[in-house]
Amino acid sequence: MRLGATVPLFAAFLPAIVIAQEFTLSQDDYAERETPYSPYVSQHYPQNVYFGDTHLHTSWSADAGLAGATLGPDAAYRVARGERIQSQSGQPVQLIRPLDFVVVADHAENLGIADYLNRGDPLVLETEVGRRWFSYFEGGNGIDAAYEWSAANAEGVDPIDSVEMQSRVWDKVIENAERYYEPGVFTTFIGYEWTSGPGSNNLHRNVLFRDGADRARQIIPFSALDSDDPEDLWAYLNDYEQETGGRVLAIPHNGNLSNGMMFMLETFDGEAFDVDYAQMRARFEPLLEVTQPKGTSEAHPLLSPDDAFADFEIMDASNLTGTVPKEPGMLPTEYAREALKLGLAEAQRLGENPFKFGMIGSTDSHNAIPSTREENWFGKIHFVEPSDHRATEGVFIESAVDPSFSIYDRDLGASGLAAVWATENTREAIWDAMKRREVFATTGTRMRVRIFGGWDFEADEVSRPDFATQGYARGVPMGGDLRSGPDGAAPTFMVRALRDPDGPNLDRIQVVKGWLGENGEMQERIYDVVCADREIIDAACDGNVGNTVDVQNATYTNTIGRAVLGGWWQDPDFDPALQAFYYVRVLQIPSPRWTAYDAVYFNVEMPEGTRMTVQDRAYTSPIWYTPE
Repeated sequence: MRLGATVPLFAAFLPAIVIAQEFTLSQDDYAERETPYSPYVSQHYPQNVYFGDTHLHTSWSADAGLAGATLGPDAAYRVARGERIQSQSGQPVQLIRPLDFVVVADHAENLGIADYLNRGDPLVLETEVGRRWFSYFEGGNGIDAAYEWSAANAEGVDPIDSVEMQSRVWDKVIENAERYYEPGVFTTFIGYEWTSGPGSNNLHRNVLFRDGADRARQIIPFSALDSDDPEDLWAYLNDYEQETGGRVLAIPHNGNLSNGMMFMLETFDGEAFDVDYAQMRARFEPLLEVTQPKGTSEAHPLLSPDDAFADFEIMDASNLTGTVPKEPGMLPTEYAREALKLGLAEAQRLGENPFKFGMIGSTDSHNAIPSTREENWFGKIHFVEPSDHRATEGVFIESAVDPSFSIYDRDLGASGLAAVWATENTREAIWDAMKRREVFATTGTRMRVRIFGGWDFEADEVSRPDFATQGYARGVPMGGDLRSGPDGAAPTFMVRALRDPDGPNLDRIQVVKGWLGENGEMQERIYDVVCADREIIDAACDGNVGNTVDVQNATYTNTIGRAVLGGWWQDPDFDPALQAFYYVRVLQIPSPRWTAYDAVYFNVEMPEGTRMTVQDRAYTSPIWYTPE
């Protein structure tokens, strides 16, 4: 359009502009108003959910790099932010969408040793062990170094013992995280894994710093070679905060491979908990990694026999190395729901709850690839990336130290993700959300879940456009605390869930309640709050949602279930004198498991008994009720 053609149109508006000037408010007029016209100016609560991985390993982890992994931190950051890379097995891989944040959490114990050996760095060659391991690498037998390293670590011995090497590698870890950090777009945290494993029992924690290089460079990582005792780790974290003014937290791994140690009711030295212990644990461990490939540890069917969905991706045969068989008495101090109940009991005894944690998921991938979707799962480590035999025959590795070594991947799950409700995609905002436990876990897809607890929510408010505004104004979000309400009132909850836009529909929303009875006995109950296409009878969905999965072709359809579910619920069994917690579990409709996708892609028949479908799910952090 010619410029001159706009003149008549502009001229036509001149009278209106002149008139409008007479009614225009001055800045002083606006300042006198209590609230701005734009309703979002004063909304400081989280508007977005961010998905990430707090537990991603690379070849810089000794158990990966010494076993032959070659993809390092650069590859991990690139694939996490959405780039296409080549996996170690030579296959191209890309996430369906970039992650919002990531923690490259390589093991602190001999961090970066494989990189030093691959480069023949003079610093590692100064040691006798380093020279021997370098000869293994030159001869193509790096796995022998892996076994020697593992044996030394099991004895609490540092085979290299070089502070200079630790310092140099830590500087590189910090440099890598800083280089890929794009505030508002892609967040990287400086972090590492503390890998305590007494008796091969999993007490691992991931350490996440809120801070940047200026503070993180003032320390070197505290490893399990310094101490296996979690209290010593917390003391180190406390010293870091006191000396640098920084902030840090630790995230325990899924407890199912700890053989009862993760939530044992005594200290590492066998003493009963005291108040200081409970306070330190709650302070530095506000979260639990409840789901990852090595099992989901939300609940167990032996602990929750009335829970039809407790048997989900359970790995309960032994400890980390398969050396000590699992005994039933170990289960109560391994699973999250039971630990939350134990926390209530400890809070009643001590006045402090040591197990007051929110829930997230992460991958624990050791091949630098944080994939979690069933059709795009690249396994837990490089030698179980997609193949025609990873789920049927296992992987055989020959070693002069150990004559045989095999891994079967079919029992592992394609999990999980950490979802965080935060004000923005920055280190500070996401870390703060983790600290206040406004987070949830998913077992692989990016569904969105939100819950608020309060005393006066009404059923129709779930459908209000200002659902979140009302939730924050009159209640608390996931991870929050409810105190005693009005006389005669029972807590009310508003829940919304939205499916992954590229995933299965939703089946149901459930509230899981745990509480202490009048005599201190631990109790639980599960309430179906809303069900797709069915009614609720006696707090349970009337029948199952159905199943559209075609296993032979690894397909499904979203002709059942709902894309969005929302519900209001009031506790019908509430006793204001009793402590309780409430968290939400959201189930998707059934879909093909990664084993079904493997069977179709590689045209192989899976062994009898292999799980071929999955109902992925989300777990929110609890809301706690404490009587005053």
